[in-house]
Amino acid sequence: MNDSEKARLRDVIMTRLSEISEENTRGAQGQSVVVLDQQSVGRLSRMDALQNQAMAVAQQNRRDQEQRRLQSALGRLEEEDFGYCEDCGDAIAYKRLELDPACRLCVSCASG
Repeated sequence: MNDSEKARLRDVIMTRLSEISEENTRGAQGQSVVVLDQQSVGRLSRMDALQNQAMAVAQQNRRDQEQRRLQSALGRLEEEDFGYCEDCGDAIAYKRLELDPACRLCVSCASG
């Protein structure tokens, strides 16, 4: 993998990390504590609010996991073995890395 391809992958990673940061900011409100005041909110509305809160927390967990994967890929980007499958050692297709720069397996190993 040449330097321009590595620079392109670094840009892809940095762009996605920035997007995740923005999504975290927007998603913080949905994770706030649900008020259970029966005088101001009906039972179904509270249940809906609790469900929305659980979904917001699950989305946050997925974003956190993706962020960790991308940060790990960013750290590995300068290593000589970046872009090679961890199982078989073959080169991972550049197009695959553009779609998911954090992938560690080639198509053959990932599907088998």
